[in-house]
Amino acid sequence: MSLAAGLASTHATAQIKIGAMVSATGPTSAIGIPQRNTVSLLPSSVAGQTIEYITLDDGGDTTRAVQNAKQLIQQHKVDAIIGPSTTPNALAILPIIAEAKVPLVSTVGSQAVVEPQDATKRWVFKTTQNDDLIAEALVSHMVRAKVKRVGYIGFNDPFGEGFLKLLPGLLTKNKIELVATEKYARTDQSVTGQALKLIAAKPDAVFIAAVGGPAVLPQATLRDQGFKGFIYQTHAIATQDFIKIGGTKVEGTVLAAGGMLVFDEMSDANPIKNVTARYIRAYEKVYGSRPATFGANTYDSGILLQYAIPDALKKGAPGTEAFRTALRDSLEAQKEIVGCQGIFNITPANHNGMDKRARDLITIKDGKFRLLGESKVAL
Repeated sequence: MSLAAGLASTHATAQIKIGAMVSATGPTSAIGIPQRNTVSLLPSSVAGQTIEYITLDDGGDTTRAVQNAKQLIQQHKVDAIIGPSTTPNALAILPIIAEAKVPLVSTVGSQAVVEPQDATKRWVFKTTQNDDLIAEALVSHMVRAKVKRVGYIGFNDPFGEGFLKLLPGLLTKNKIELVATEKYARTDQSVTGQALKLIAAKPDAVFIAAVGGPAVLPQATLRDQGFKGFIYQTHAIATQDFIKIGGTKVEGTVLAAGGMLVFDEMSDANPIKNVTARYIRAYEKVYGSRPATFGANTYDSGILLQYAIPDALKKGAPGTEAFRTALRDSLEAQKEIVGCQGIFNITPANHNGMDKRARDLITIKDGKFRLLGESKVAL
């Protein structure tokens, strides 16, 4: 048998293996559960090759995330990994990913996992809107709402730090003063002290950089302490659990997130709507409920891999470094790929590739996420 024939035979029989890392238990389970569920909806074959998905739960724990990454790479010999659910866990596994030369399609919010591009982060791609895309939309709303003084409270981890790094420059550029900065841990049960300090600084609005249910804590505390101004949140609260936990105290929240969160109000002309509708129908058929947008990050990861795999198969067999490298290169070349969260144009300098089409300004009204629009100001 010739070398070419042997390679073709290997390509025909080899199985692609993709790992999925989620936090389906623990404090961020509202994010991890829809991501875990979505894995079963990803393509079972691409370009004639079957795909096996191996899903591991890290419980939101960084140590377990590192162990899971090593298990997926060393034991299961995966060709790519989707996930994990949280920024700290994603950052913790980057050195392992780079050393093994395994592409990671990350589903976390912070752009710190892909920027600045270097020898490690060149193996990482991301299907969630970058911090700057979200922050710019929220600051533009502040300008229209005539906000002049802003307080900040966020997680004391890379997710919060990412927004805190961006915010001062954006505010200064728009002649808005950052009057107070506070931090808290994901597991904190009280932020009363931080809330009182924020209120004492007399801000017109407070910007919260936190994730899921724990993002309710500072907002509820601020309202309990009598704060009446605007409260801004990021795309990391895009789950019904946030509204369920926060109740009336999260009414009027202003956030920026992907249009899937307000799918029923999305224009039929928006190309994202067709892909989102397919995902929602598939999820509802299996699980009986509409998925949280965090699940869409996993679904979009599957879409990117689906487009990247055929070209990679021309250059190497699944299970080999040649295939993994070609898959990384193919991911980096994807253009105008329509997902649920946005449209991806990936380049060597931008491993997210999303633009303003990936965000909408949204508010919470009568216990529901409602489209606010880029030109409107919440009442």
